[in-house]
Amino acid sequence: MQAVIFDFDIYLFKIWPMDFSGWEKLSLVDYDDNLTMTLFMAGCNMRCPFCHNSDLVLRPHLAPKIPWEEIVSFLKKRQGVLDAVCISGGEPTLMPDLEDKIKEIKSLGYKIKLDTNGSRPDLIAKFHEEKLVDHFAMDIKNSKERYGETIGVPNVDLTPYEKSVEYLIHSGAGYEFRTTSIMEFHDEESFRKIGEWIKGAKKYFIQRYIDSENCISHGLHPIPKEVALAYKKILEESIEQVLLRGYE
Repeated sequence: MQAVIFDFDIYLFKIWPMDFSGWEKLSLVDYDDNLTMTLFMAGCNMRCPFCHNSDLVLRPHLAPKIPWEEIVSFLKKRQGVLDAVCISGGEPTLMPDLEDKIKEIKSLGYKIKLDTNGSRPDLIAKFHEEKLVDHFAMDIKNSKERYGETIGVPNVDLTPYEKSVEYLIHSGAGYEFRTTSIMEFHDEESFRKIGEWIKGAKKYFIQRYIDSENCISHGLHPIPKEVALAYKKILEESIEQVLLRGYE
């Protein structure tokens, strides 16, 4: 049944215009030390149970729409104050006119960070090679063996995600990989295999899971800090820089 939902979503993305349905007008954590505005697109081709944007993922056609002109007007007023725009979701690479919107933001002098699940390696390459995106943050949901289970899409084809990882590691692009760590989905073997998959990566984050009323599923549990530190040590055997995010 989940695979059918996945296919139907692709159909929805073709008939409904994709818009930004949420924004955070000032973020100090989404893009290093940059003063950042974050945009959230409605719609995704995954069903991760731990996703905290359930309305954007499950009901994109019902999400509120922020007029693009309003976003551009805000960014013009904040020139010289804000440094960057983070484009997130949902999965923003599903937006048909994303390239045009990025070009308009770049024309105002902002840096761009793109949050993505890696399902569109063609766009990742295009955006880097045309200097439209300054930094990519790609989710590594789990080891390859447990990917379908973790994203809620059984029998998923991993080819695009593998291509995105390979490209980012060898392209010279600014990037980071990250995994939201959850006791029900991740264990020592998961992180060992993630390390083998993205061996040679420059930067990787183990993110602490936070349950909220907006998550797709509930009853999941974050991995304790001491366990995350043990996984960090394993990952450091194959990744240049491994950091914890969300752990105090």
